[in-house]
Amino acid sequence: MALNDSDKQQWPSLMVQAQRGSQQAYERLLGALLPVIRSQVCKQIYDRGGVDDVIQDVLLTLHRVRHTYDSHYPFMPWLQAIIRARCIDALRRQGYRRYEVMEDEYGDELSAVEGNALPDQQLLGHYLQQLPARQREMVEFVHLNEKSLAEAASHHQLSLSAVKSLLHRALINLRRIGAKHE
Repeated sequence: MALNDSDKQQWPSLMVQAQRGSQQAYERLLGALLPVIRSQVCKQIYDRGGVDDVIQDVLLTLHRVRHTYDSHYPFMPWLQAIIRARCIDALRRQGYRRYEVMEDEYGDELSAVEGNALPDQQLLGHYLQQLPARQREMVEFVHLNEKSLAEAASHHQLSLSAVKSLLHRALINLRRIGAKHE
């Protein structure tokens, strides 16, 4: 069953109703999101045996953090951030240490070090310290603290375009820094 735009437009409303305690709205929302979550997880997790585990992890996380959704911001980037974080967690648990930088359909980049093993915490900290302060703040806020681009824009009083630009420049700089350390 293909989702149309009117289905997607109902998701924020259903989430707000669920936040207010409507079990029926919450069940409707989860039923509508399940195929989307499955599709997104399957794009990132190639181990078919682990897909269902990651989907369950996404659903549990969604349940645990549903109160953090702000209806003034788009729903899908918020959901994408949850899916992306749980997929990365699953890959790390499985020992996969290589990720690619890719652009999703919502225009926000997945962070990783292209073509290299994911650095350990100490090396990552060293790389981040070499970034200009504003770029480092954006990487830490969005990617390490798992915040949405909209949350970063609001928190730092910047436009969404400015946040995307800072993150893009940070990723370019991280690639350059990583290449120097090879």
